[in-house]
Amino acid sequence: MTAPLRPLGAPDARWASGFWGDIHTRTRTATVPSMWASLSDPAVSPGLRNFEIAAGIEPGAHVGPPFMDGDFYKWLEAAIAQLETDPEPWLAETIERIARLIASVQREDGYLHTPTLIAARNEESATALADRFHFETYNLGHLITTGVRHYEVTGSTTLLDVARGAASFLEDLATNKPLELARSAICPSHYMAVIELYRATGEQQYLDLAEAFVRVRDDFEGGDDNQDRLPVRGQTVVAGHAVRANYLYAGLADLVAETRDAELTAVLENLWNDVVDTKLYVTGGAGALYDGASPDGHPWQEDISRIHQAFGRAYQLPHTTAHAESCANIGLLLWSERMLALTGDAKYADLVERIAYNAFLAGISLDGTEYFYTNALRQVRDLPWELRRPGDTGQHPVPPPPPSDERLRERYLSCFCCPPNTARTLARFHERAASVADEGLYIHQYGGSELRASVGASTLSLREESDYPWHGRIAFTVTDASGAGIPLHLRVPGWSKDATLEVNGERVAITAAGTYATIAREWQVGDEIVLDLPMPVRRLRAHRLAEEATNQVAVQRGPVVYCLESADLPDGVVLEQAALRRGAELRLAETEIAGTRLMALEAELAVLPRPTESLYADVPDDVVDTASARLIPYFAWGNRGPGEMSVWLPLVW
Repeated sequence: MTAPLRPLGAPDARWASGFWGDIHTRTRTATVPSMWASLSDPAVSPGLRNFEIAAGIEPGAHVGPPFMDGDFYKWLEAAIAQLETDPEPWLAETIERIARLIASVQREDGYLHTPTLIAARNEESATALADRFHFETYNLGHLITTGVRHYEVTGSTTLLDVARGAASFLEDLATNKPLELARSAICPSHYMAVIELYRATGEQQYLDLAEAFVRVRDDFEGGDDNQDRLPVRGQTVVAGHAVRANYLYAGLADLVAETRDAELTAVLENLWNDVVDTKLYVTGGAGALYDGASPDGHPWQEDISRIHQAFGRAYQLPHTTAHAESCANIGLLLWSERMLALTGDAKYADLVERIAYNAFLAGISLDGTEYFYTNALRQVRDLPWELRRPGDTGQHPVPPPPPSDERLRERYLSCFCCPPNTARTLARFHERAASVADEGLYIHQYGGSELRASVGASTLSLREESDYPWHGRIAFTVTDASGAGIPLHLRVPGWSKDATLEVNGERVAITAAGTYATIAREWQVGDEIVLDLPMPVRRLRAHRLAEEATNQVAVQRGPVVYCLESADLPDGVVLEQAALRRGAELRLAETEIAGTRLMALEAELAVLPRPTESLYADVPDDVVDTASARLIPYFAWGNRGPGEMSVWLPLVW
């Protein structure tokens, strides 16, 4: 049994034009090849070299963090996705060479972890699963996922056999060493992975293995950090490490899509609502805290474990120190799209959109080659402390990070989990455009798609023309149709008001925002469907308990959240002087940053008195001045060199 909604993959869905078409081209021409240049250069990254050492091709010791294997697999998954959509000889040759290399180092029992295998080759003591923070199951999960995709795209069983071997190793652990498996289930990509292996092969043992993962976890007494203090069915709020939580719940959503476990579905819905209602940044960023317990997870403080990259308390959403790791944001996207497939509820597609246009795209530079690990909502000058850098193990000669108050994207991070995660998500973003079900074709995301769907004996092909997300007119033209007609379901975003829908110029009744508008008819080639979404500028305020946003507003237009950068302030005005006036007009203006076309918002800002450096000081009676400035999309910040930035701005009357 499969989920009610089945995502369209290549070649039935592609971003052929518009916003996402441009992103797709950038991913193909810049992101995937530049990342390979880093991973294959031992002067920059140990990614490829560790496998060559493990295979005996090169001498040496393992270099880099223990999860480097998994990050290498994520890039390979991106490359395989690109091979499917835009095949190129260099890519095919590189993928085949890597596939053979990976297969050559796998142990006979299916285990593959280059730190352990290299140590054994060098006759050093090394034991599998000796340390839960060696991330073996994380690595194996991404290996299985990549092996499945390689088989689906190329038909080769080279990496599928490796995936089967890795699953066999995990199955042996579940049967004979459940404690070791449970303790090592850090960032559990293997939950999603074995379900994908089950769907690709149809072999029941892999579905059984996914269920065994849950049983093993439920029998293990862990902590909040890894979401294993309570059985999954006993969890009522999301606590702990945000990446691990989002990966876990995404994997569980995959599982219930196959088993139809109503109880577990209800648990996941409640947990997802907890995140969205109390722990989510306006940008879609997840995991607010660098460090911190999740005190609502247990009444007794002595029983709460210290947590890195924590969700924290409800409404605990700092701005300057926001963590919102790119991997956590991607994990929430993965969880949400699986809940969408499971339930068909448009609210999950709404969140995918919020993440995609804001927190997710902020993690990569406009030229597609540099990356953020964390995604702050405010950056200020002269911090009296240094924000901790991620994963700097000191094991490899990477350039030193910039000062913490000049937080910029970097081409290569010593903790390299986020960049390839971003690459694989972008390379497969066409899979987020639309789904099919027995009830018809569901279109989730807009931005330049071409779609083809088959339901029973009927087919329907559509071409989208739009300037989304900058303008709300989305036009689909029927390019092919046969049979009795496939019902079409168009998402009306939850942020929208007064949306209209027409077919061939005739108005069609539309459902409420945050649902799918349905059109059932026999389609003809040339039919035009136009969804028009008005995009007024909105000023958003936060919940009263979100303390850092008190008396401030965030600006959103359509799905895009905006921010103010110091580069767009007049000389002599600093960020903390800038405020929005209630009712002030925000005018749409086309602009360009780093060669990328964007829509900015021009405004007359109120300029508050310049602050002092004292901890507390009297407020002067100066007259509030005004200044012209512009707000830019949050995802575009940090592409013009060092500077200050804020999503939230004071509101003055």
